Amino acid sequence: MATGTVLSGLASGIDWTSLINNLVTIERAPETAWNTQIATLAKQNTAYQTLGTDLSKVQTDISNLTDPSFFDSRAASSSNSAVASATASSSTPVGNYNFTVSQLATSASQTGAAVAAQPVSATDNVDTLALGSSSFASPISAGTFTVNGQTITVSTNDTLQSVFDQISSKTNGAVTGSYDSTSDAITLQSDSKISLSSAADTSNFLSATGLFTNANTGTVTSLNRLGTINIFAKAGVAGLGTAVSDGGSGAGSFTINGVNISFNSTTDSINDIMARINTSAAGITAAYDSVNHQFSLTNKTTGDAGITLSDTTGNFLAATGLSGGAFNQGKNLNYTINGSGTLISQSNTVNGSSVGISGLTITAQETGSSVVSVTSDTSTIAAAITSFVNDYNAAQSFISSQTATTKDSNNNTVPGTLTGDFSIEQVSSDLRNMADSIPAGLTGSIKSLTDIGVASNGQNNTFTLDPTALNQALSTNLDGVKQLFSASGTGLARSLNKYLLATIGGNGPLLTKESSFAKQTTSLQTSISNLETKIGLDETSLQNEFVNMEDAIAKSNTAKQYLTAYFSSSSASAAPSASNINTGGSSSSSSSSSSSSTTG
Repeated sequence: MATGTVLSGLASGIDWTSLINNLVTIERAPETAWNTQIATLAKQNTAYQTLGTDLSKVQTDISNLTDPSFFDSRAASSSNSAVASATASSSTPVGNYNFTVSQLATSASQTGAAVAAQPVSATDNVDTLALGSSSFASPISAGTFTVNGQTITVSTNDTLQSVFDQISSKTNGAVTGSYDSTSDAITLQSDSKISLSSAADTSNFLSATGLFTNANTGTVTSLNRLGTINIFAKAGVAGLGTAVSDGGSGAGSFTINGVNISFNSTTDSINDIMARINTSAAGITAAYDSVNHQFSLTNKTTGDAGITLSDTTGNFLAATGLSGGAFNQGKNLNYTINGSGTLISQSNTVNGSSVGISGLTITAQETGSSVVSVTSDTSTIAAAITSFVNDYNAAQSFISSQTATTKDSNNNTVPGTLTGDFSIEQVSSDLRNMADSIPAGLTGSIKSLTDIGVASNGQNNTFTLDPTALNQALSTNLDGVKQLFSASGTGLARSLNKYLLATIGGNGPLLTKESSFAKQTTSLQTSISNLETKIGLDETSLQNEFVNMEDAIAKSNTAKQYLTAYFSSSSASAAPSASNINTGGSSSSSSSSSSSSTTG
């Protein structure tokens, strides 16, 4: 019979659902302890991971101190940073170096000839030159501007000639305007001084046409040519006075410093072609000066080096004026070091092989003199030792916090996450013993951390650091500090580094313990899962048994009710009726006689 088809105790009067639930609760009891163990393992695993991170930081710190060359670090400074900056390596001799620059290195460049943009109008007649569709360098906006105090109103649909006519009309013919296609310029003419612009102007007509000069004269002419070159338009229609051509095949090309640059005048803009130059192996930067309408090419490197140019197919270099421009020769750096003869470099940065001083690199900023001082970089060394002490203390403090016991509010002892963990306590002890040790073979005044200002603080296996004592040791006995940490085979840093790599490595106690935590957790989770499966089967079995019991009792009760009803009915039908009972003697005799007579 399916579970749930019979209500608990309906027939039996027994609350077997509660009984089953209680049995299941009792059977599930071990899971509470297992879940507690899983939570404990998770905390222990997290603690181990945190300690691993802390010890990794200590190992990184100490690995720097294992290298003897680290203690030979150099710091370079310049007495005049405007003239020169410098860096030095561990091989650079300590000392002062007089650096004098008489000439900076510069890059060679090719400045193209000024190229004429196509004029805004091919003829002097501007009757049909609409302001909104013209090729002015700056688009003209609708609004007003002022000439001799008279307001001139323009729209982008107006032609340039209609503006001239309005100027003449508003000034009663005192000021007239005209356009010259040869000079690509507008001229306003008057017999007296012309006054232009006011604070109330809303159109940029005067600035766009270059007519913003208020000189004491009756003639005002556009400051620059009005047409412009649009380097973002396709090269063949970019507004150059001589249109760029690719030879008609779309396969135009030219060379710069022997590197071929290809282009298509109908699909590439001038900006596209310049970008192709800039990213090529030619070592050139191409640029455009929109004020002077000039293109230029500049070597990316400094020094006296040339630039070679040649149109191969098409006329890009000629159309942009580059092939007909002026070459500006680059210069080499001229300098002296410690009063030497003049030295030459194509670069403003010179290294040890150039200056004759191992590991010294100097960058010239401008002409003049500066003293470059090279000293031992004790500040970097001090920072490394300080970082080691701080990270070492952090690791030891964390171990202490995880292994220590505390008291709760009821004064009961509460163990730490890793209390009693011998592996962790051993790591703490090993680190302290190694850090406190005196490396074999050391001579002189520095033989332990205590001699450089690192001493025990008497708590949690940690140290205190005296920066003054450390700096004193570094400035007076750098070699002694170097030997303490990095002496071959016995240096403190070498021993600690070896130990830490073994401790946090793949076969070290930390990862081994973390792996054990994971296995234990998996085992407990499997036990919980298996128990839950068994509980589910047991619960179903018990439910089915009680359901069957209820079913049996219900059937028994039904049969009992039937039998009771049946026997009750039979007894009632067999009993004599009241009319057949003779309470007198005569009746009895009569009955007997009758019966006898009938029988005879």
